[in-house]
Amino acid sequence: MAESITIKSPHEIEIMRQAAKIAAGARSVGRQAVKSGMTTKQIDRAVHEYIVKSGAKPSCLGFEGFPAATCVSVNDEVIHGIPGKRIVSNGDIVSIDLCATYRGFVGDCAGTYPVGEVSEEARKLMEVTRQAFFEGIKFAKVGYRVYDIGEAVQDYVESHGFSVVRDFVGHGIGRGMHEAPEVPNYRPDARRANPRLLKGMTICVEPMVCAGDWRVRILQDGWTVVTRDHSLAAHYENTILITDGEAEILTMADDI
Repeated sequence: MAESITIKSPHEIEIMRQAAKIAAGARSVGRQAVKSGMTTKQIDRAVHEYIVKSGAKPSCLGFEGFPAATCVSVNDEVIHGIPGKRIVSNGDIVSIDLCATYRGFVGDCAGTYPVGEVSEEARKLMEVTRQAFFEGIKFAKVGYRVYDIGEAVQDYVESHGFSVVRDFVGHGIGRGMHEAPEVPNYRPDARRANPRLLKGMTICVEPMVCAGDWRVRILQDGWTVVTRDHSLAAHYENTILITDGEAEILTMADDI
């Protein structure tokens, strides 16, 4: 049986706003830690400490065995990079993906940031990935369907010569990190569920974009997803609320 979509009450939405604000602040802390000479573990530690000091829990830590509070992915790593001893250097791009659980609800966001001076291709990739999110949420309104978001993301990304990952998608969010519905960043197979968007739904829209081909593979660590052709990848995500009008971006605070 398909998992049902949960509509959040005004009280639940207010808690989600608080969880999302903490997640957004943690992303900002992570972004500030992205400097040449830092290890990915040091970036993770900064995020972890901020979430805990804010009265929340790092949702990723221990999730299905994931060993850190933050997914830190570098260059051709798309998502789910495990923080460790790797040192980021001038010219790298670093994706930070994290969740914070506060009073039983989860906020989720991600972004990709440069280390010092990066190539023109890398800068364009990051800009297009971020803007693809905003192109998608133009359709995150009551009456539209989930696929409408993904189609807008795909059209925008491909118009700039990049590609969108098919193997991983956005998702609903609330008491669980991943809830129904799935929110693809592309035109999916018509056999997948394509529900209408309703007021009170909370979802994560998260374009994952490759400079080259969209195909990916998972490394032997069981987590890190990389581009098969070793092209650069970028990731941008926010938790949003479907309202009577424009979508409310719950994790927008501190994002620049």
